[in-house]
Amino acid sequence: MATLPFQETRAEWGRRLALAAEPCPDDARGPRALLLAGEFLWPFEPLKRRFSTLEVSPARHPKHVMLLPGFGAHPIRMRWMARQLEKAGHTAKKWGLGYNLGATADRFAKVEKRLLALYENKGEPIVLVGWSLGGVMARELAKKHPDKVAKVVTMGSPFSGSPRANNGWRAYQAIAGHRVDEPEIETDVKEKPPVETVAFWSPRDGVVAPKCACGKPGERDRAVALRCTHMGFVLSNEGVAALLSELDRA
Repeated sequence: MATLPFQETRAEWGRRLALAAEPCPDDARGPRALLLAGEFLWPFEPLKRRFSTLEVSPARHPKHVMLLPGFGAHPIRMRWMARQLEKAGHTAKKWGLGYNLGATADRFAKVEKRLLALYENKGEPIVLVGWSLGGVMARELAKKHPDKVAKVVTMGSPFSGSPRANNGWRAYQAIAGHRVDEPEIETDVKEKPPVETVAFWSPRDGVVAPKCACGKPGERDRAVALRCTHMGFVLSNEGVAALLSELDRA
């Protein structure tokens, strides 16, 4: 009997590895290998910031913002961005769940609870800024609680097109434990939330296919093109400058 938990764990990891090994059922492709390789240069982003200027002016319209990290990322990856938002006069809050290991029903319920708590505490709708998978989850939160969300800003988030048009879907299926096109919550990912929804995308994204992060008219209100890497959405002067500008729109 003592071996039963081990057998169950082995069976579960076998199931997850099988999910990761599944053939792609469509012609979806992620960004080319050269762009993906560029993502591994993210430790040099702080050095690159020294060679460009980021002007952080006082916010004309200070906002309460919740930051949702991407798949496999910890909120610490968005810490520098949060500091710049606070410097401008915004209030930046973490999502409160640590690493983002997939959009499971349990994780979504917990981040939903976090949103409701922030709304009650601040007394006004919250701006949701989601990086990659965090942006997909932010859109779903806004669909469920449009009265509590002021705006959604996605950054390299795969909400349009094939959910496999990226270089991370196999890892996602192995870690989250479900197929990318079979979410644990009932939803139409492409459907636009009933609040202002802005999509940041980049042709230099090495993780998510640009067209999937840009979306089509009707799937978002506006799309903003940047020239950063996927990691650069939250680590580069360009990404943060674009976000500060977006938050200051009336």
